[in-house]
Amino acid sequence: MSPTPGPTPDRLRAVPSRLLAGASIVADRLVGERLAAEGAHKWHFAVLVTLAETGAASQAELSRRTGIYRSDMVAVLNALAAGACVRREPDPADRRRNVVSLTPAGRRRLERLDTLVADAQRELLAPLTPEQQRELASLLTLLTEHHRPAHPGPDDAG
Repeated sequence: MSPTPGPTPDRLRAVPSRLLAGASIVADRLVGERLAAEGAHKWHFAVLVTLAETGAASQAELSRRTGIYRSDMVAVLNALAAGACVRREPDPADRRRNVVSLTPAGRRRLERLDTLVADAQRELLAPLTPEQQRELASLLTLLTEHHRPAHPGPDDAG
């Protein structure tokens, strides 16, 4: 039998990195559960959003834009292609690589996933006012952008 958790010490509740990690765990769970109920994963969502917003791209470019390791990108694209959400075609400029594009079915899939992710965001941010939600997003963006060069993504190093 595990011990009943007591109150968290004030000192621990004042450590921003600990608070961010805890909130991240909750956010990941909320989004993950909703997407999994639809047979999707956060990486599927990231690729569909990226293709919808920036257009067709090579697998390597998608990896850079989403932060998904190149070695994992193939499996993500295979799953999306199996659902007819993306199409891979040889790049006319370089026949050795594929260009990935969003299909109409992929756009419809993204609309459904957008709804699920928005629901998760509403649940996550429920205790905050709309102004606090905007402020939190702004502060998290500031932190992320500040540390981006110091902590590159999987394919940004070197």
